[in-house]
Amino acid sequence: MGKKSVDDYLTEGIYGSRQTKRSERKQFLGTIRERIVIALTKGQVMSDKGLIKLEEAMQANKDAKLLINGDVSHKFLKEEKALANKYNIPYTEVTNEDADTDIGAVLAYDYAIDQAHIFIDDDADEKIDKNTETNKSFFGKIKHWLT
Repeated sequence: MGKKSVDDYLTEGIYGSRQTKRSERKQFLGTIRERIVIALTKGQVMSDKGLIKLEEAMQANKDAKLLINGDVSHKFLKEEKALANKYNIPYTEVTNEDADTDIGAVLAYDYAIDQAHIFIDDDADEKIDKNTETNKSFFGKIKHWLT
């Protein structure tokens, strides 16, 4: 690639700098898949499923940053923000009107790490919930049913 011409500078000034993998950046809240440690869907964020896995990932990856979908209501993001503050992980709310994504939150680095599995199974959290439910006392189960 040679020197930039005046046209290149004008184009960059008008449209912004060129980005690699634009579709991935739209899907993953401004980052690309190879940088992601863990990704939660909007449904997982709203129902607080995956918080255990997110906390484990935050403990193991203290230099990562949390990207949160700005289209998700703030009342659903309290736990994720509290975890980020607990482990001193910076977080940013990303709102992109042009992109329609089902991703609710992403824990990512600024460089590639190539994690094989970035999504969480909803079934894994349900198994954990069922195990903790069976360990509760009789009154705890009744209270859980009534709430």
